[in-house]
Amino acid sequence: MSDRVHATYWMETGGDPARTAEVIAGEQSSGTFVALATETAELKQRSGAKVERLEILDVVDRPSLPGAMASDRYTRATLELSWPVENFGPSLPNLMSTIAGNLFELHQVSGLRITGLQLPFGFTSAFKGPAFGISGTRRLAGVAEGPIIGTIIKPSIGLTAEETAQQVRELIAGDIDFIKDDELQADGGRCPFEERVRAVMRVVNDAADRRGRKVMVAFNITGDLDEMRRRHDLVLELGGTCVMVCLNSIGLVGVREIARHAQLPLHGHRAGWGTLYRAPALGWDYAPWQQLWRLAGVDHLHVNGLYNKFSESNESVIAAARAVLAPINDTAPMEAMPVFSSGQTGRQAAQTYAAIGCADLIHTAGGGIFGHPAGVPAGVEALRAAWRAAMAGASLEDEATRSTALKTALGFWR
Repeated sequence: MSDRVHATYWMETGGDPARTAEVIAGEQSSGTFVALATETAELKQRSGAKVERLEILDVVDRPSLPGAMASDRYTRATLELSWPVENFGPSLPNLMSTIAGNLFELHQVSGLRITGLQLPFGFTSAFKGPAFGISGTRRLAGVAEGPIIGTIIKPSIGLTAEETAQQVRELIAGDIDFIKDDELQADGGRCPFEERVRAVMRVVNDAADRRGRKVMVAFNITGDLDEMRRRHDLVLELGGTCVMVCLNSIGLVGVREIARHAQLPLHGHRAGWGTLYRAPALGWDYAPWQQLWRLAGVDHLHVNGLYNKFSESNESVIAAARAVLAPINDTAPMEAMPVFSSGQTGRQAAQTYAAIGCADLIHTAGGGIFGHPAGVPAGVEALRAAWRAAMAGASLEDEATRSTALKTALGFWR
């Protein structure tokens, strides 16, 4: 089995593509800007990055990024590099520094984007990955099949702890499966974390005694490491079944440490993802990026949603969801659950189901539930009815003849 990590890039350069590829390989391993006597052929063979593949795609007459070397032609290519695992060991932060370090700002580079990542068993075997994943999440949420129907507390900021608990009460009345804090709501002065968790869990536990099923609430514990540990422990003590972290805000080390501590599923919010993906000639594709967070121990990963309120295309959203559901390699399934959100209603259910070929997902609608004219419980029922139709191959209009909540929702869902 290979003991090398392989990363694939979309590359643009104003120089000779082969030379630029070698510069990137050197910069990210044993080389520097001048030849050194200590970088022997033996050392380079042992520790240097290798150019595994270079395929020319096309040529353009202007650079995609500022600060590139002056040229009258810029060549675009697919570049694949590999490194021996021994260069960085079983370390996610040092893997990140290797595949996504100083290479983006090289003078020779006028565009660079990570499009693929292949991790060998020699690297992934050091990580346990998600502790709960799809099966554990279904067990704790009490949802054996079909999507996990969820929502986000709205308004995102401004409610008190008791007002938040009242929203949870109304959502449970509609038989919701999953509720999450907004990524902006952590421990603010108007809605302190501890006060919010205690108020919400009183409602959740009381309802669970009556229903025989406990709604899963992802409380946003994002903060310093000690804060996150304390917040997790409070949720666990009060009978909670999920905690949420903002991945880019706390980083790989923060996620890894809280995953080691956690006894609950980790719901991973990708707030800030747009800075990494939105420029086509710079950054990351989602497929390689999400692997790092699954290895770190994240159980749920946001993938945006079809016809979302942001800039991401449907094709990109579906590719992201499929990546989360795919094994990392042949020996590391490390299952995680994709989370669809952003401007979602029941109108996206059928296409979402058809595109990924399963219902192993969390579908969260904020305004699509809270905006229902008949109230929050009706909003929950409408979304659930839309998914019943999607999985049965029926139209929304047909299902609406059996669901008044859905029939009403079709008038305000856009």
